[in-house]
Amino acid sequence: MTIAWSQFTPWTSLIGGLLIGLAAAAFVLLNGRIAGISGILAGLLRPVKGDLAWRLAFWADLVCAPLLYGLLARLPQATIDADGATLVAAGLLVGIGTRYGAGCTSGHGVCGVARLSPRSLVATAAFMLAGFLTVYLLRHVPG
Repeated sequence: MTIAWSQFTPWTSLIGGLLIGLAAAAFVLLNGRIAGISGILAGLLRPVKGDLAWRLAFWADLVCAPLLYGLLARLPQATIDADGATLVAAGLLVGIGTRYGAGCTSGHGVCGVARLSPRSLVATAAFMLAGFLTVYLLRHVPG
């Protein structure tokens, strides 16, 4: 394993993490809801009366924020080393996993761990373990 030290950005990573934590805390304090992205998206697919507007606003912000940031500063270059079929399969597996796990990394990893939820601690550990195993298998097993 190698670390790309030229791309290591501790201060921007720290600021980004603080902003995510601040946004999640503000969301639960102001709305009484957990900022779990998969749960908010699932609520859009089966909308409940009076529940649609804030979910749409949340998703619109998720989509618009990088676009607005791109107007002010240069976005970091992302490199994806996978074909379209792999990305679709990965997205489906993540979606299925979040439904079985009753949440995703944002809901369990950011909000649940901050609340010391046992369910979220187990889920986040499972996410991390699955990620480690997947990377190991993809990089070392095929040869």
